[in-house]
Amino acid sequence: MEYKDHEGYSHDWVTLLLEVQLSYNTSQHSTTGRSPSLVEKGWNPLLPVDHLKKKLLTIYPTAEDFRDMWKKAWKHAVEVRITEEFSRKHPVFPWSLVKPYFQTEEDKCPSRKKNPTPPEIVEMEAFPGPVNKIIKARKIRLNSKDQRQYLVRFKNQTAYKEKWLAEDAIPDGDLHLSGLKASRRTEKSHQ
Repeated sequence: MEYKDHEGYSHDWVTLLLEVQLSYNTSQHSTTGRSPSLVEKGWNPLLPVDHLKKKLLTIYPTAEDFRDMWKKAWKHAVEVRITEEFSRKHPVFPWSLVKPYFQTEEDKCPSRKKNPTPPEIVEMEAFPGPVNKIIKARKIRLNSKDQRQYLVRFKNQTAYKEKWLAEDAIPDGDLHLSGLKASRRTEKSHQ
């Protein structure tokens, strides 16, 4: 029973469930300090890890030497894009022109989402005409406060001219809001 989700990952839970169960039953639990199989049966099943050599080298000596060389070299490593002016004169870059690089917040977490910009504030002069009716209501969070906005349709205007406005920004807002509330009541009574 294998399927792929919308991101292309395949899921085969029938074959993976036994491995997950074994992993859970042999891991130490935080409250008891013992694994569930040790608490239930009195023993832990043997795992392939138990049969491996106990005294394996953590790192080979030659690899350790290379690691130390890389650590020393990377302190002074610089990525250089030599301009035509320098490449013609000499293939060596002058060290005095190198400036230190400081990592910004965007470089540290490139996948972090930026806060969306708040909706634009509409001035009274920006209205395309008098208000015809209020169509919908929504609640948004603006400057850490919940604010109710209303979708306003203007007289003699097409639907793409509709705007989301706060209650105090709507001329004769009380009159039009009572019309919206009345239409909601009639919709509920007809259901």
